[in-house]
Amino acid sequence: MNDPGDTRGLAPRHPEARRLKEVALLFLRLGFTSFGGPAAHMALMEDEVVRRRRWLSRGEFLDLLGAANLIPGPNSTELAIHLGHRRAGWAGLLVAGICFILPAALIVSAAAWAYVRFGGLPSAGGLLYGVKPVIIAVVLQALWGLGRAAVKTRLLALVGLAAAAAHGLGVHELLILLSSGAFMALGSWGQRVPGQGRDGKDPAGMLAGAPWLLNGVAMGAAGAVPFSLGGLFFFFLKVGSVLFGSGYVLLAFLRADLVERWGWLTEAQLLDAVAVGQVTPGPVFTTATFIGYLLAGPLGAGVATVGIFLPAFFFVAVSGPLVPRLRRSRLAGAVLDGINVASLALMATVTWQLGRAALVDAWTVGLALLSAVLLLRFRLNSAWLVLGGSLAGILLWTY
Repeated sequence: MNDPGDTRGLAPRHPEARRLKEVALLFLRLGFTSFGGPAAHMALMEDEVVRRRRWLSRGEFLDLLGAANLIPGPNSTELAIHLGHRRAGWAGLLVAGICFILPAALIVSAAAWAYVRFGGLPSAGGLLYGVKPVIIAVVLQALWGLGRAAVKTRLLALVGLAAAAAHGLGVHELLILLSSGAFMALGSWGQRVPGQGRDGKDPAGMLAGAPWLLNGVAMGAAGAVPFSLGGLFFFFLKVGSVLFGSGYVLLAFLRADLVERWGWLTEAQLLDAVAVGQVTPGPVFTTATFIGYLLAGPLGAGVATVGIFLPAFFFVAVSGPLVPRLRRSRLAGAVLDGINVASLALMATVTWQLGRAALVDAWTVGLALLSAVLLLRFRLNSAWLVLGGSLAGILLWTY
């Protein structure tokens, strides 16, 4: 039987190998082209795996998005790992994550080499000038499609609006997600949960509890030690195990230990590292790659990258198989519905903030509108839009 995601005719003799190749090629490309931060990454993934390839329904994608938001670490990378696992099993879990991380790590390592060699960062102003408006259009398109699948009742709509308002007021993202899920669970409280196992444990509690147990172990792994590759690895392993929130939260974590406590970096070096993670494609957590290179060259870059991303693979491996059980449970399904609409609300508020910074003149507004038309009317691949936006931005910035 042909795979619904394959439009090229009869399936090859080895569908597992074909699926793994599809996963590898897709996430390698996304790793090189996914500018704009986690909200943009998630929108690009939705465009590829839901709208274009039809690997998942919008509802299934939303469930994986909600699960990724519940565990610590880089959310867009964890979503990529979830998608790889859903498409190609355990091998797909590893391949998707590695292929999404590797291009960004290589680009950031090259930027770190230039930083060490020439004492500064190459300008990316023109590139980002054109890419940001395109990303706004891609994210809005994803929010529209996912929102129609997630907001199934008026109550869910109200929860989403409340989540957006709370985020605008500065409430922590994790508190918003958990509160939204808990509120939706009230309607199902006291009823028998069909998805419970024979031991009576609710899969929602299992999903939420496992990461926190592991966090406690990971937090004890890094102490105040002089610089060493082992210390570097365990420090970033701790960060990847406990960090929720945006790149600004990452900055606070890194500054407290690397600058203030241990003196491994200067304030200026840390800010440059965070800036590189923000402006390069792929996961923002490749800030760790830059820091590792500054401290110990290419080997340090590799050690820091493995340390900060390793927990994401573990958390997804633990939580991923529970997602279908969550959906089958009445109570856990209600929790997941609340988390899903809250996740989209967070994406919407981040997109509003990005839009204010990206749409700065008539050219950028025109690029965003043109991108929206090409996406919605002609279903142009978002990767081509990002490439076209980057070229247009460089030309407009230069001339």
